[in-house]
Amino acid sequence: MPPAIAQSEDILINVTPFETRVALVEQGSVQELHVERSIQRGHVGNIYLGRVVRVLPGMQSAFIDIGLERAAFIHIADLRENRGERSQGLTPTPIEKLLFEGQTIMVQVVKDPLGTKGARLSTQISMAGRMLVYLPHDPHIGISQKIDSESERIQLRERLQALMPAEEKGGFIVRTQAEGANDDELTADLEYLRKLWSSVQAAARTQPAPALLHQDLTLAQRVLRDMVGPSIGAILVDSRTTSAAMLEWARIYTPSVVDRIKHYSGDRPLFDTANVDDEIARALSRRVDLKSGGYLIIDQTEALTTVDVNTGGFVGGRNFDDTIFKTNLEAAQAIARQLRLRNLGGIVILDFIDMEEQEHRDTVLAELKKALSRDRTRMTVNGFTQLGLVEMTRKRTRDSLAHQLCEPCPMCESRGNVRTPRTVCYEILREILREARQFNPKEFRILASQDVVDLFLEEESQHLAMLGDFVGKRVSLEVESTYSQEKYDIILV
Repeated sequence: MPPAIAQSEDILINVTPFETRVALVEQGSVQELHVERSIQRGHVGNIYLGRVVRVLPGMQSAFIDIGLERAAFIHIADLRENRGERSQGLTPTPIEKLLFEGQTIMVQVVKDPLGTKGARLSTQISMAGRMLVYLPHDPHIGISQKIDSESERIQLRERLQALMPAEEKGGFIVRTQAEGANDDELTADLEYLRKLWSSVQAAARTQPAPALLHQDLTLAQRVLRDMVGPSIGAILVDSRTTSAAMLEWARIYTPSVVDRIKHYSGDRPLFDTANVDDEIARALSRRVDLKSGGYLIIDQTEALTTVDVNTGGFVGGRNFDDTIFKTNLEAAQAIARQLRLRNLGGIVILDFIDMEEQEHRDTVLAELKKALSRDRTRMTVNGFTQLGLVEMTRKRTRDSLAHQLCEPCPMCESRGNVRTPRTVCYEILREILREARQFNPKEFRILASQDVVDLFLEEESQHLAMLGDFVGKRVSLEVESTYSQEKYDIILV
């Protein structure tokens, strides 16, 4: 009997009360990083059973109580009852004939509260899966505009129509991730979304308004929906509560991955086992060193991202052309990894070292495309321009890692980035957790900048208190005026 083929990728999930971090690790090397902070998690995508508290005929709008701090807001254009009339050029039915005070209504948040404004709502419910978006009230099959091939669009529509149950009254939008998917994958996504909608309907029948019927998936659940494929081995989670919740969710919606979800209870912090925190620090740096001695310089601007390849100290080839060729080959693999790791999207310009031979250019371009083929995000890659540059695009799926963890530096007039006070706070909390495993002091004293200490005393005071209770030690704060925003020390007293 031949030996089983070892899986090459693992997913590590680090959970704290303030933050969830996910790392995709391939043979000990971090390939992707995802971060979700509890304080920044919004309401978009959530489905509520609301109660109409006020109808405003003059504005053709209404206020809906969905259980948030402020009443939410819905406009006549966001009522699905008017969708058909608008598409036919007819005058919409006035909102006062559709809604009345005290009415119970199912709504979905399409825009988070901002300032003094409440959340914006719609009754046109949509639920996203990995390859499909389900429209339970709209019997229509749409195809993402990003799928360019007309034959692919026609084929996907026909395949989906054949897979849909005869009793289905809703519709679907086919996402770009469906390109290349087989019928089993499409069916699994379709069944998952229909099952999810059934659970929303069941909750609406049993709960009084206002009530949350469906919350958009947490990062840990999105991992199971979007990231887990045949190449994934273990899914290690360092929170017993989160791993149990993931198992429960997987048994219902993705039963094929249940056996891969494991609770990690080792002595070392989970991310330390793969040096993920060191990788995050390197991913926030402009310079990426290559094993050969060459290096990349990565600059992210508002309009595009540039990657410059340099030979550095690499002199290992038989001649200069050979040195350049080998540096560019290694850089092609490193660039593909950095795009995933940093989640760089939009227009990307790659400035490889100039190569005289066309064969070398073709080989480097082929190596780049091969390395990029493992990225789940859609990309286009053009050949070398007359200036020797490679132009490519990578779809923006979320903020880049630098935009999530850093902010423009006031000390350098926004020419660079520094980690935010909240990022520094969370680094300190993790460091104290790490120190508490090894040492037994009477007190942990934090020396940090004024902004970091102020955040600990205000918005992060609960997390600091929870940490003190968890480690069973006093945690004190002291401002060090000479420290920059990123600098801190933890003194064991």
